Amino acid sequence: MTSSVHGVPAERRHQLILRALRSGGPASVTDLSEQLGVSPATIRRDLVKLEDGLLTRVHGGAVAEEGDQPFAEVAEVRVAEKDAIAERAAAMVADGQSVLLDIGTTAYRLARHLHGRRLTVITSNLVVYEELADDEGIELVLLGGMVRREYRSLVGFLTEDNLRQLHADWLFLGTSGVRPGGQVMDTTVVEVPVKRAMIKAGDKVVLLADSAKFPGTGMAKVCGPEDLDMVVTDAPVDPVTRSSLEEAGVEVVTAGAGKART
Repeated sequence: MTSSVHGVPAERRHQLILRALRSGGPASVTDLSEQLGVSPATIRRDLVKLEDGLLTRVHGGAVAEEGDQPFAEVAEVRVAEKDAIAERAAAMVADGQSVLLDIGTTAYRLARHLHGRRLTVITSNLVVYEELADDEGIELVLLGGMVRREYRSLVGFLTEDNLRQLHADWLFLGTSGVRPGGQVMDTTVVEVPVKRAMIKAGDKVVLLADSAKFPGTGMAKVCGPEDLDMVVTDAPVDPVTRSSLEEAGVEVVTAGAGKART
């Protein structure tokens, strides 16, 4: 039988702890205790159980391990921020244009804003495909490849070969993190070659990155700022990163607050 504290099953607490660490970064036992409404002693016991590959305990708290997060889990984090970014990005696209959508939850939310438009949408994102499959106004191109079931994406040499045969007016790219130097990072090495092939296939390359992605996570470099045309985010970018982006000629757009040009 699953143990619970104050009616919250242990499995659910563990999900909430991991979600908090992945979306907000390192957190103290006290912070997690307040967020979940349980005692610090309960949080400490939970952290011990999650330590094997999911998080690292540090003095007074914990930090999430970098790694592959299931799509369904990530989709529930920072929904309002991602939706604001998606709406702003969708408004850039004109009817009749072609749009290449990366994997990830922000790209999925962008797809939801494309309904009723006359567009061509190319994607390796299975959730984007499912969202737009019944929209007869959209010409939908699903890239081939090996299925990553947990993250609902297609990867591998078939995906990359498909991309070499295509060109899109817009690429909307996702990321795990943006370093102060403007480098775009990812946590999953297998996705990097696909993202690089997408960049080559896109005329305008737009990075979609909510504020948690500065600096975010990721050990694998996807590209430098010189490969981007624009960054769309939900909050002002820190001065160092913004300077790196602007020096590379990247336009920084804050959703709901107009845009800043170099």
